[in-house]
Amino acid sequence: MGNKRVVHIVDDEETIRKALSFTLRTAGFAVEAYASGPEFLLSAEDAEKGCVVLDMHMPDTDGLQVQAELTRRGIDMPVVVLTGNGDPTLAVQAMKAGAADFLAKPVEKAALLGAIDRGFSWLESIARRASEQADALSKAARLTQRERAVLRGISRGYPNSLIADELGVTSHTVELHRASLMIKLNAQSLPDLLRIAFAVDLHESTENGHP
Repeated sequence: MGNKRVVHIVDDEETIRKALSFTLRTAGFAVEAYASGPEFLLSAEDAEKGCVVLDMHMPDTDGLQVQAELTRRGIDMPVVVLTGNGDPTLAVQAMKAGAADFLAKPVEKAALLGAIDRGFSWLESIARRASEQADALSKAARLTQRERAVLRGISRGYPNSLIADELGVTSHTVELHRASLMIKLNAQSLPDLLRIAFAVDLHESTENGHP
């Protein structure tokens, strides 16, 4: 597929698949088309990450079921759902299930391309956050237990005095730890330090079963 962004079209109507494929390919996207939900799900885990254009009304497995299965498998791909009747209730269900956008057929080209662009922006933000967290955790692995405790306090907005009380040390000691954290984590500013602290705190909370 090269460097082209990939769009996965899932629609049981061949004419719709062909029309959408043509529109997206001429707009510069790589396209994979599937005639049913099960056909897409069969290859979804190995498919190249991209945006999914998903018909809601399909036999056997409808769009909501496909969305639910993607979520169950932990497959993070933005979904733009299509429907032939513009049912607002269905739109709400799809959005609650995590759809990036909802379009009624017949789909206008500008609306489709706009929805897909927003989907890819979401996908890129997910990848960026994952990369930032991995980098933060790698840096945090070099910290002592005391430094990690200070970092947790910083992530929760605690002042030095409160962190000191919790750790049984002086505020001056906390200040020294903060200075050490800035150096070890290569943080250029307090916002830099906070971004790393948030990522580490979120990871530790998730590992311990606290959302």
